[in-house]
Amino acid sequence: MTDSDPPQALEIASGYTFPGAALDLGALLWDGRCLPDAQIRIPLGMLNRHGLVAGATGTGKTKTLQLVAEQLSAQGVPVFLADVKGDVSGISAPGQENDKVRARASEVRQEWTPAGYPCEFYALGGMGHGIPVRATVTSFGPVLLSKVLRLNQTQEQSLGLIFHYADRKGLELVDLKDLRAVVTFLTSDEGKSELKGVGGLSTATAGVILRSLTAFEAQGMSPFFGEPEFDTNELLRVAADGRGTVSVLELPAVQDKPQLFSTFLMWLLADLFHDLPEVGDVDKPKLVFFFDEAHLLFSDASRAFLDSITQTVRLIRSKGVGIFFVTQTPKDVPGDVLAQLGNRVQHALRAFTPDDQKALRATVKTFPDSPYDLEEVLTALGTGEAVVTVLSEKGAPTPVAATRLRAPESLMGPVDPAVLDRAVEQSPLHARYALAVDRESAYEKLRAAEAGASEQAAEPVDAEADVDADAAREKGGGGGRARKAEEDPSVVQQVVGSGVFKSLARSLGTQIGREITRSVFGTARRRR
Repeated sequence: MTDSDPPQALEIASGYTFPGAALDLGALLWDGRCLPDAQIRIPLGMLNRHGLVAGATGTGKTKTLQLVAEQLSAQGVPVFLADVKGDVSGISAPGQENDKVRARASEVRQEWTPAGYPCEFYALGGMGHGIPVRATVTSFGPVLLSKVLRLNQTQEQSLGLIFHYADRKGLELVDLKDLRAVVTFLTSDEGKSELKGVGGLSTATAGVILRSLTAFEAQGMSPFFGEPEFDTNELLRVAADGRGTVSVLELPAVQDKPQLFSTFLMWLLADLFHDLPEVGDVDKPKLVFFFDEAHLLFSDASRAFLDSITQTVRLIRSKGVGIFFVTQTPKDVPGDVLAQLGNRVQHALRAFTPDDQKALRATVKTFPDSPYDLEEVLTALGTGEAVVTVLSEKGAPTPVAATRLRAPESLMGPVDPAVLDRAVEQSPLHARYALAVDRESAYEKLRAAEAGASEQAAEPVDAEADVDADAAREKGGGGGRARKAEEDPSVVQQVVGSGVFKSLARSLGTQIGREITRSVFGTARRRR
């Protein structure tokens, strides 16, 4: 910039001159003019301080994600993108030059070169174009599952007790039929005595959970839970050429299941949180995770759920992971979470209604003091323009800068579905995750144990053997009370104590008989 430029613009521009590695966002806008010498950037090392990309529909949020993801990949940083509308897959293919792209590149002094980036495409439960992403019910945990089942707080706590019981008994919950089998058992005549020992879980509440689970399955949700379970370390991969892999979760096929896919995204983060070591401050993130349609995550969330999100966002930074929430307005994000988002890219907001105007004023208050009239600027921004403030390399907020953003160098739109399917089939991960596996778990064990108990009950009684057994017990000093307990075991004791059940328990090795360790969100720690 030159001395003839406005002093306020010079001051803003000086706040974005970082000596280290940085991502280029665009050029400063001041008084209706684009100043290409004033480049607006974000330090690479600050991307794990989290961020927010917000703005009304059609203002360019998706292209901003694409622009940032491209540069992260080029710097060797893996990226995760949730593709809700189906228009992010183009990041894998070179962009197409046209008059709009040339004009934008010229305005912001960008050397635009078409480029595609290394991608993996995933699909929840294999619904849609992508490598199937599944989680076991045990891993998913009671808090997240309560969110997708839309349980209230009391029911959520009760589901937690059911998981506790299954963990303690070694009843591994791989898919939904496993959970349904455990709940059915606990509400049966045989299981009611066990229910009393699970911390006061009522039969009525267990019945509500069972009905919610049945309705959930009836909506076609079963494919999302099962094995092989997705290893979230796949998201940390780097391509052979050193560029970070862009993991694109294709969600168009489940757009009508927002509670499910938003909660599944949180499971991915929680699983990473459990598995990754502490690294402290790093020169560049290990992963940047873009959480699209973030408002869905927070709507109708329990207090426990919100507390867990806040904890995850606060602590995962020290594990080298940055999270960017993408939504329409900052008010979609709870204050405790918003306070931890150091980087902001705010696209245009509308002010057509009183609610819009209220949201606009609330958004302005979340920015540092600025020489801009932000209420006016935020309603006047064009597509591909945004108000930006980030953290400097010293961790201090940069001046607020209205910015004309660069154009992505990859394809701004979806790739052909046939091309996408071919990329999925050629992926080395396809063979690992493509086919679902239904191994022995809680459902099969309970059925086998029930069958074993029935066989024991059907065996003829050997009176002479019983007399000998009684005599042996009396000789051992057991007394009448111990003898009575052994003569009249409950059905549950018969099931759990049967030879069939013990054989099944041994087959699962150390997992059986040892309660699973759970952490944030009640998710299971790394099983692999």
